Amino acid sequence: MYRWENPEDRVGILQMNSELQHAQLELLSAHCATHQLRLRFSMEDLARFGRRDILRKSIKAASALNEYYASIEQRIPGEEKAPASAPAPQMSEKQIREAIARVAAYLQQQSDHYLPSASPLSDRLKTILAPYFSANLLDQVRIVQLQGVRVPPPPFFAEARALGFVNLPDFPHMASLTFLDVIVFNEAIAERPLFHALVHSVQFRVLGLERYTELFVRSFVNTRFHFTVPLEAHAFALEARFAPPAAERFSVEDQVRLWVQQNRY
Repeated sequence: MYRWENPEDRVGILQMNSELQHAQLELLSAHCATHQLRLRFSMEDLARFGRRDILRKSIKAASALNEYYASIEQRIPGEEKAPASAPAPQMSEKQIREAIARVAAYLQQQSDHYLPSASPLSDRLKTILAPYFSANLLDQVRIVQLQGVRVPPPPFFAEARALGFVNLPDFPHMASLTFLDVIVFNEAIAERPLFHALVHSVQFRVLGLERYTELFVRSFVNTRFHFTVPLEAHAFALEARFAPPAAERFSVEDQVRLWVQQNRY
């Protein structure tokens, strides 16, 4: 077993947490892809018409992962049993519209706040991302790497929790956040979180701030998990396609416009 007091073990612990974070991102991508299946197809149709070999491999992989992580959960020191699920929070149409307006205003305010300290992408990053994003986007987007501070939760999150929304995005611990064409990093700038954030910039451009916000808020109210919101799920799915060393080349804007045409957001 590792011991933090041992300097040699600390290196292994840091590597372990890096790989754990990578695994978590891959699991989120799989979760999002599965949620899209759940939204579009019934379990009966999947069981009847889905390819048996893929279904069985997926079921086996999901079962094995559940068993593995459940075993780890039992060993976490001081881990308490999760509370029973609360009833789904309800919002009136008026409350939803008010939430959409507040989120849209917040996104614009944050963009205006961080823009003066933001910098353009480096030529190296533009070269890496050029196969996926337009030159116009890569030239106009701006990035900020925070030092010693993190993006705080929005002020309206307290009200959302009071309404019963407990699975809100954890802003201070997210790698990056997209405020229109301004991307703010809580941690060191890395290619994969940057790619994910740029997908959201494309979504903002294609949909517009108001439509993007309406789709996000209404979906979040229905699903109660930000990473199962189709806008977020699509970003995770495209990020997973970008991640492999020999990743295929594709236009993120084309993919976003396709989802818009198919009403998948």
